[in-house]
Amino acid sequence: MKQPFDGSCHCGKVRFEVQLDLADAVVCDCSICTKKGVIIGRVSEDQFRLLTPLDELAVYQFNKRIAKHYFCSVCGIHTFNRPRSAPELWAVNIRCLTGVDLAALQPKQVQGSRLD
Repeated sequence: MKQPFDGSCHCGKVRFEVQLDLADAVVCDCSICTKKGVIIGRVSEDQFRLLTPLDELAVYQFNKRIAKHYFCSVCGIHTFNRPRSAPELWAVNIRCLTGVDLAALQPKQVQGSRLD
């Protein structure tokens, strides 16, 4: 069941709202997701609302430069990205959401597939 959540980076400069179902959470095994330790919740454009202007965020791209990994230029926290495999979606870092009991979360472990 989709629920509304508020999200932010550590310092609060990057803020967003999202509607997502925590039962769809995944942990990707690609190189960047593994190093960042993110838990991903993918959502469509209409389920994501960025409250900070996108041009105020830093962006990291690698390899084919399709995926866009956005992070706060002040505190460095990765908040969300546009995945390479589905650039029309937002992949939200569930660890950045307010009110989520991470200990109770049971994300699916994705192996051998690139969700970035």
